[in-house]
Amino acid sequence: MTEFVKASHLLVKTEEEALKIKEEIDKGKDFAQAAMEVSLCPSGQNGGDLGYFSKGEMVKEFEDAAFSMNVGEISNPIKTQFGYHLIYLTDKKD
Repeated sequence: MTEFVKASHLLVKTEEEALKIKEEIDKGKDFAQAAMEVSLCPSGQNGGDLGYFSKGEMVKEFEDAAFSMNVGEISNPIKTQFGYHLIYLTDKKD
């Protein structure tokens, strides 16, 4: 069972904005660069890097998405009380 995941994310206000950015990333834009440019979260300054985290550390919607992803995958927009996130899963470990 996966105990920890490592992820980067970016946070924006609207689903439309998140979808537009995901399209740009899917076409080759660097995720970290996109996070630095648009993310409303302070982690955006680090390219969205959140480091490793375990279950119970993030809001449920974010955590559920991150723990269900495959390494290297970028999520569709995930809605939380903070806005809309794109999550880039970079590692998993037990």
